[in-house]
Amino acid sequence: MQKQLNVETMKKAVRGVYDIAHPVRLRVLEFLDVNGASSVSAIADGIGEDRLIVSQSLKKMRDADLVKTRRKGVFVYYMLNGDYPAGLFVCARKLYGYMTDDFSYLVDGCKKILPRDFTTMTANSIKLFAHIDKMRILECLTLFGESCVSDIVEKTGVEQIKVSQYLKRMRDSGFVTARKDGRFVYYSITDGIHKTIVKCVRRHFG
Repeated sequence: MQKQLNVETMKKAVRGVYDIAHPVRLRVLEFLDVNGASSVSAIADGIGEDRLIVSQSLKKMRDADLVKTRRKGVFVYYMLNGDYPAGLFVCARKLYGYMTDDFSYLVDGCKKILPRDFTTMTANSIKLFAHIDKMRILECLTLFGESCVSDIVEKTGVEQIKVSQYLKRMRDSGFVTARKDGRFVYYSITDGIHKTIVKCVRRHFG
């Protein structure tokens, strides 16, 4: 039986998720996903941002274990640190492909830069669930499937009133769906960036 990540591990993971919930940082990560190991200047030129801002973003993401570095002479090259967060862009590109009927984004292994406004929308979406309790609830639904509030409370240890509040907010945001059966309401996680992040987090920190 699969186990949920412990609270301290999830807190560390959520800090990383929160750190990418920013349009510039997300574009930096996407650039690295498409182009591989790159210097600060190459990244800044590639995404059209100030080098200082890019450098600050990379430092924050390195501290969060999202990127790693390799030195070659006087140059430092940055690259993604494994499946997390690289797996996010597989999902993001396919979502964009489905939304726009641009089938080139649906091809397996597609490595194309997404439009800036879509990256911004994705970053804003991540902000809505980059929270320890919300992530634990989403992880619970990912692992155990459709669940009612009492089941989620038992498995996550989050207070019932908070679980109910967060489920309502996440339902409004499209992260979960609800089905009523008698006096119980059962919740399920939907497909999207939120579910992809939960899976990436579990692979990286599990």
